[in-house]
Amino acid sequence: MPELTSAERVVEASKLPARPDCLPQRANSPDVDLSVYSVPLTSSRGGALFCAHPYPTKIDPVAIALLIACHTKPGDVVFDGFGGSGTTAIGALLCSNPPDELRSKAKSLGLAPRWGSRNVVVYELSGLGAFIGRTLTLRIDPDLFRRRAEAILRQAETRYGWIYQAEDDQGRVGEVRHIIWTDVLVCGHCGSDNTFWEGCVSLEPANIGSQFTCRKCHKQQDVDAAARRKTTTLDDVLAQEVTTRLRRVARVYGVTGRRTWARSPVASDLKLLKRIQEELVPRAFPVAAMRWGDLYRAGYHEGITHVHQFYTRRNLIAMAALNELVGQEVGPIRQALEFWLSSYNASHSTIMTRVVAKKNTDDLVVTSNQPGVLYVSALPVEKNVFRGLRRKLTTISQAFAEVQALEGDVRVVQGSSIATDLPDGSVDYVFTDPPFGGNIPYSEANYISEAWLGKLTETSDEAIVSPAQGKDVGGYQALLTKCFSEFRRILKPSGLATVAFHSTQASVWQALVNTFKASGFAVSEASILDKRQGSFKQVTTANHAKGDALLLLRPAPTTRPQALDSCASVIHDLVFHAVRSTNNDERSPQRLYSRFIARYMVGHAAPPLDAEQFYRLLEARFMRNGNLCIPE
Repeated sequence: MPELTSAERVVEASKLPARPDCLPQRANSPDVDLSVYSVPLTSSRGGALFCAHPYPTKIDPVAIALLIACHTKPGDVVFDGFGGSGTTAIGALLCSNPPDELRSKAKSLGLAPRWGSRNVVVYELSGLGAFIGRTLTLRIDPDLFRRRAEAILRQAETRYGWIYQAEDDQGRVGEVRHIIWTDVLVCGHCGSDNTFWEGCVSLEPANIGSQFTCRKCHKQQDVDAAARRKTTTLDDVLAQEVTTRLRRVARVYGVTGRRTWARSPVASDLKLLKRIQEELVPRAFPVAAMRWGDLYRAGYHEGITHVHQFYTRRNLIAMAALNELVGQEVGPIRQALEFWLSSYNASHSTIMTRVVAKKNTDDLVVTSNQPGVLYVSALPVEKNVFRGLRRKLTTISQAFAEVQALEGDVRVVQGSSIATDLPDGSVDYVFTDPPFGGNIPYSEANYISEAWLGKLTETSDEAIVSPAQGKDVGGYQALLTKCFSEFRRILKPSGLATVAFHSTQASVWQALVNTFKASGFAVSEASILDKRQGSFKQVTTANHAKGDALLLLRPAPTTRPQALDSCASVIHDLVFHAVRSTNNDERSPQRLYSRFIARYMVGHAAPPLDAEQFYRLLEARFMRNGNLCIPE
């Protein structure tokens, strides 16, 4: 092996507790099948239960159900203290009547789950997450829901359907599917206006460029360096003038009968916009000041001080009209209808909706907002809210139908898991997916949806790393420790806990290790939750890890000293096994970093390297011509 560099000698000094005999031993209980940790557990991002409502981060409830069924028996109590959108509650319900997908996954992995109903308690700090989890587990009548939703759509379209009318490319009356708007760029040389659409977008094939040529002075320049043209208008909701980015209609996409079409804007579009501007907005929308924090950007958020300013007037009218009609309903069906509106609202109805240029496509592809952020692109999209919500009916109805056939008691609480109302030693199993350090400021990312629902997050107990909230890694660790100490209190002496976690920062892993030790837990098994499609933050963050760590915790007040291996030896061992693996995923640097994390966590130690440091070392010592190899 080549001589170590100075940087690697620093790494060499870091010692790892090897996997020793003194770790807590695997239980021999017939109620627990720990072979579930033997191979990576896949977590898909499909199905009605997963797709019914967007949320910044979610785990496949089928994967959670498999973990619950392998760690508990029917009638046991399951707890999740960071409940998110309620996927643990859904997973527990799925155990009562497992779908074919769940049974086949268990069979393919050679597992011996015990099917049957469980009881589950979920605590979730966020108003949006708790609302989603509570609604999905209500056992709503899917047929009644669909009938009421369709009736509300008909009423809204009768009154406001005209706002989405458009002249098609043959001069006939059609309906808007969506409209792409464009920022206006100011030439840095002559000061003239150039739309982002005209300067940077081309079709057939679709492409969004990073430079534009001024149509007046013909000088080429970078988009990022160009100023945006501003406009000052009267906000009649606030009764004051606001200055925001100027945006113009770039392209209109519509449908006439069954024929879809697309065209440039025409005079009738501008005439309709003027009429919409004069239309009063139904008052059933939140006039709520934004609680700006870590997600605020001075550029594209300029002039956005309130929730309603994330909407075009057309879409604000549509959403407010629908919300007004839903507000006339009562009981669980009203909650289901609010869920339906919320499932489309922030992700598809605002100017955060985007287009992307995909390879080998002639036109731009419309998508949703970027999850976990409040990004407004230079090409914001205005979707037809009525059409979009009609399409959502099928997915949500199917999700309600799937849950209706399941059994088990569910309690979803909006509140902090620092102090629950559960008795000591009353929980058999904990599955939880805590915030990953500074990955997503949930209270800020969810604020638009929560403002519409009237269910805001209390941020004082939000366990995240957030400069805006004055919370560093130490503050994050302190809050996390309070929560896990509560988990330790309510867990039975024989109980187990599984934690899903992801970070590329060694300091965050150190905080997690310190949390486990301070709260009386020890890691006894580690595996990987293989997200076939990672979250937006995971797949767009440089030096990300492939999948989340799955850590099995046992109550253990102390851990004995353990044998030590050097960090370099651990990496060499991981590479040695990866090179000999027939699974290509195991040879990826991202999977190796996940394995690196797991090896340390099982040894009660934090990984000493950030993902970036790990990948640099891997590239320098174990990569040859782009392939992983063992140095001679």
